[in-house]
Amino acid sequence: MAHHALASQESYNPNHLLDILLGKMQLKNDAALSRLLEVAPPVISKIRHHRLPVGASLLIRMHEVTGMSIRDLRDLMGDRRTKYRLSDAQGRPKPEDRPMDKKADAGFAAH
Repeated sequence: MAHHALASQESYNPNHLLDILLGKMQLKNDAALSRLLEVAPPVISKIRHHRLPVGASLLIRMHEVTGMSIRDLRDLMGDRRTKYRLSDAQGRPKPEDRPMDKKADAGFAAH
């Protein structure tokens, strides 16, 4: 079973966030929540079982539907991170400029 990195944080509990949203929006179950958020029901289930993180697009949709701030939504699920890394390549120094290979150089000169 694959777990995402955020799930390793002790305070991370997306169920708390989902339960608060159910109460705030006066919904009966996760299926109603999935309809409100316009996501497939398995998405909510995977989040509840820590197989899928609450992604940025879903957080934005929760914000749009509830009017709650993104910070408040993240706090409700126990996400206390202050910085995010979007990819492994982010923040790395750029590689040195490499000379173009002969084919690319010949093609560039032809134009």
